[in-house]
Amino acid sequence: MLTGVERLVDLAGFQKSDLSGRTSGEVDGALRSNELAKLVATDQHFAAVAREGQTVRLARTIGRPLRYFVAKMHHGPFLVVSDRIDSIFEWCREQKIGWQFDPAYTRMVPAHYLVELDQIGCPDPSPRYHRFFTPRLGEGTADIEEAGSVYVRAAYEALKRWIADLPEDELIAVAFSGGVDSTSVLLLAQLALEELQRDASLLRAFTLDLGGGKDAAQAESVARDLDLHHQWEVVRVSAERLNHQDAIRVIEDYHPLDVECAAVALCLLEALRERHPTIKYLLDGDGGDENLKSYPLEDSDLTLSSVLKNPLLYHEGWGVDAIKHSLTYSGGLSRSYVRTYAPAKRYGFESFSPYTARSVIAAALAIPFEQVLGGNVEALYSLKQRVVRAGVKAVTGVDMPVHPKQRFQDGAGGPRKLRIGKAWCRQVFLRQWQERLRDSWDSEEQRVSGNAIPASAPAMIA
Repeated sequence: MLTGVERLVDLAGFQKSDLSGRTSGEVDGALRSNELAKLVATDQHFAAVAREGQTVRLARTIGRPLRYFVAKMHHGPFLVVSDRIDSIFEWCREQKIGWQFDPAYTRMVPAHYLVELDQIGCPDPSPRYHRFFTPRLGEGTADIEEAGSVYVRAAYEALKRWIADLPEDELIAVAFSGGVDSTSVLLLAQLALEELQRDASLLRAFTLDLGGGKDAAQAESVARDLDLHHQWEVVRVSAERLNHQDAIRVIEDYHPLDVECAAVALCLLEALRERHPTIKYLLDGDGGDENLKSYPLEDSDLTLSSVLKNPLLYHEGWGVDAIKHSLTYSGGLSRSYVRTYAPAKRYGFESFSPYTARSVIAAALAIPFEQVLGGNVEALYSLKQRVVRAGVKAVTGVDMPVHPKQRFQDGAGGPRKLRIGKAWCRQVFLRQWQERLRDSWDSEEQRVSGNAIPASAPAMIA
C-alpha cells in the first residue's frame, strides 16, 4: 500500500449536542487511545471518528448518525465517514469511483458503541464493537410517583443543560402535538427558562394541521389549559405537500413508519422555516415512546415478553450480534432517529429531545417493568402517561393534561389513503439510487480504476 497517504476521509467532523461529562477534545483523545471509560462518563450527544495508526475508531449516540464506507483506491482501502449516504457517494463521484458504490455497502455505527476498524487491506477485517452505555436495569422503584419523579427530573436536567448552552435571545421552537411527550417538553422548557432567568416568551409551540387531524384541536386545548396559548401557533399546510418520495430521499431509508413521520416533519419544518426564518433551535419529545415501551404490540411480531427481556430493543434493535441487526441501518431508535435529524438538518434546525439523553434512558430502564406491569399488556399501554404525568407534577407542580397516544403522522391529519407499505418504500429507495448510480456506471469519464495512482500521491509503495 502507498505510504504517506491519509486514507481516512472524515466528511462529518466532530458532532455534538450539549455534550457533558467530557470535552470534545477529551472524546477525540478517548477514541485515539481507546479509553472507553471517558465515553462512559459523557452524556447528551456526539459522533466522532479518530485514527490510531492503522486503526480507525468511530462512536456515536442516538442523536447523531454516523456511517462509513470502504472505498478501494490507491492500492489500499479508504474509509469514508459521513452522517449521510449521499455525501459519501458524492465523494466517490468526485474521485471517479462512484461505480464502486452501493448504498447497501455503507455501514451505520450503532448507537452507544465504539467501533474499531483496521485499515490493513483486502479482505477488510470485520469491525470490533465495544459498548460504552450499559445502564443498570430494573433497580429503581416500582412506585409510579417516585419513578416518574426520577425520570422526568433526569429529562429536566438534560433539557436545562441544553438551553443553558444556547444564546440568551434565541427563539426556541417546540414541535407540539399536545401528546404526553411534547407537552412535558414544553412545560420543562418553560421551567428551565424561568430558572435560568431568561425570557420564557422566547419559547414557541407549533402544531401541524394537514386537515382532519386531531392534533390541532388537542394542542390548542392543552395550550389553553396550561395558559400557554399565547405561545402556541397552528401551522396549516395542504396535504398535497405531503411527499413520501422526498421523505425517502431525505432520510435515506425505507421503513414505512419512519417515512410517514419524516414526510409530516418535512411539511411542518418547511412551513415553519417560511414563517419564521430566524428560528434555529427545535425541541421535540422523540424517544419518549422508546424509553417507556409505549408501542402497540399488535402492530408487530413482538410480545410483551420479548420487549421486557430485551430492555434496549426499542433503542438499539435486537443488538449487533443478532440476525435481525441491519449493518446498513443499525436498529431501533438508533436507526429511526434519522427521521428527526435529517428533516431538521435540511431546513437548518438544530433539534434536541431530552428523552434521548443517556441519563434519561438510564432513568427509564431503572424502572422494574416486569414488577410494575405484572404481565398486563394494557398496563404497559397506560404506563407512559402515568409515569410522565406524575413526574411533571413532581418537577414543575403542574397537573399535565393527558390524551390518548397517537402517532405524529396520524395526529397531523391528511387523507389516510396516503398510508404506505414497506415494499413500495423500498422500491422508491432503490429507484432513486438506480438513477443516481447510472451516470457513474455508464460514463467512461466517471469510471477510474482503483489501481490508478493520482499524480499528487507519493511514489513510494510499501
